[in-house]
Amino acid sequence: MPRDIRIAPAVAARLLGFAVVALALLVLLLLALAALLDLPAAVPVVVAAVLLFALGAGGLHLVNRAYVVRLGEQGYRVRFVRGAGTRQARWADVEDAVTTTVAGSPCVVLRLKDGRSTTIPVDVLAVDREEFVRLLRAELERGRGHRRIR
Repeated sequence: MPRDIRIAPAVAARLLGFAVVALALLVLLLLALAALLDLPAAVPVVVAAVLLFALGAGGLHLVNRAYVVRLGEQGYRVRFVRGAGTRQARWADVEDAVTTTVAGSPCVVLRLKDGRSTTIPVDVLAVDREEFVRLLRAELERGRGHRRIR
């Protein structure tokens, strides 16, 4: 059964804050367009309500269902991390994992046998660094070549 590591609440709040600002700007643009085109007042209100509903649904999905890292039986998958490198790979392809700091942020780098790598900043995860390393170590040692995290 896959283990999903969700997005950190602080990161989700920043993303939702950005979405609220974008929504507000879009509604202002829509109101200005409606005034210029002499549209009924109901048009921007209905569109704003639909956008607000979409924002709420997206926020709920982000907080409750979306994952950043999925650790599965066969391998891992990383989403929502810009610059992660290789987004998914099988455990059998992982050479080793190392902890490091990239741009001042603690990261775990999964190095693959073919020279590629996956960089996962642990600050964006809803688990602390030690727990994430413990989960990775368990996956890497669970009969998948006994690779270690250094």
